Amino acid sequence: MSIIFAITGILFALFVAFLFSYNRKAIDFKKPVIMLIVQIVIVLFMMNTTIGLTILTTLGSFFEELINISKAGIEFVFGGLQNKGASTFFITVLLPLVFISVLIGVLNYFKILPFIIKYVGIIINKITRMGRLESYFAISTSMLGQPEVYLTIKEMIPKLSKEKLYTITTSGMSAVSMAMLGSYMQMIEPKYVVTAVMLNIFSALIVASVINPYQSDDSDVEFSNSSTAKSNSNSDDTKSKKVPFFQMIGDSATDGFKIAVSVAIMLLAFISLMEAVTVLFSFVGLDFKQLIGFIFAPIAFIIGVPWNEAVQAGSLMATKLITNEFVAMLDFQKLAGDLTQRTQGIISVYLVSFANFGTVGIIVGAIKGFSDAQGNKVASFALRLLLGSTLASIISASIVGLVL
Repeated sequence: MSIIFAITGILFALFVAFLFSYNRKAIDFKKPVIMLIVQIVIVLFMMNTTIGLTILTTLGSFFEELINISKAGIEFVFGGLQNKGASTFFITVLLPLVFISVLIGVLNYFKILPFIIKYVGIIINKITRMGRLESYFAISTSMLGQPEVYLTIKEMIPKLSKEKLYTITTSGMSAVSMAMLGSYMQMIEPKYVVTAVMLNIFSALIVASVINPYQSDDSDVEFSNSSTAKSNSNSDDTKSKKVPFFQMIGDSATDGFKIAVSVAIMLLAFISLMEAVTVLFSFVGLDFKQLIGFIFAPIAFIIGVPWNEAVQAGSLMATKLITNEFVAMLDFQKLAGDLTQRTQGIISVYLVSFANFGTVGIIVGAIKGFSDAQGNKVASFALRLLLGSTLASIISASIVGLVL
């Protein structure tokens, strides 16, 4: 049954992508098939072998240790603000982003992160044949996140075709940044977070290759020996702008805190808004979350969630789309005890992405910051962008169901 539901989930996503394709005749079905095979190999290796499970456990322990390390600074600055035994979401989940952001800054400063991004991107390009820029971006967005990743190609953005813009923005919405992983791992199982990150890289490219088929020849971009942020077209300028090490530490810490505050503000707004909508629906005798759960229940069932849990799962899927993944993960924590292991795994993988209405605004704003015309292009396909990134999450969730 796991195989059947994995197939139905994937076929559903590909069928919807086909319906909304810009050019159905130009679709090269070899690309999505190859990438699907790679995904299946990844999930079978990571979830069904001793080596794979060891890797997942090690990565989970690594991020758990990072969170514990970050608590030293948090305790020093904010110790005593919490009641004994209590837990504050901002302090325990969001503030560790400051330390993780600094760690990423250090890895970037010493060219370790750019090295990984460059050569993993080359490997993915060989597998997917989606183009060097698209493959590079698929990896870098998983490392750097929104909207910082667009800084790495800021010189290229004004020259990109509409097709390339769609592909890279879909990758951006389907991925999550490395800085966020520690926060996610405090709300859902680390093994599902790591698996989702790897699957989403390919899922986004699969959907993009169907909705937005084109031959990528990299003729409209300069991409010479570039792997680092801000370095692709003007190396001399980049060298002159290299900041001192301790300034980089301060900048990275500030960036991490800004992200934490931004997420906190969004949560305040979205959770309150959801509560307001729920209250309004209750006046006419309706449960809003159950209502949206019914709407998404068929999709949850198609990707492998048992029917008796489909409404609950559908509610989480809809919440993530309407608000963001943090709100959905908080709701997931409350429901997880009532869900089977299979449903927990499928929904956990589905939730690990930036596919929601708010992210569309962030992406359009980020692109407009570099080129107003290109920002308008992204705005013109905003709903198709949201659809593509959601379908990518459905593919990833369907594939992980193979081993649950």
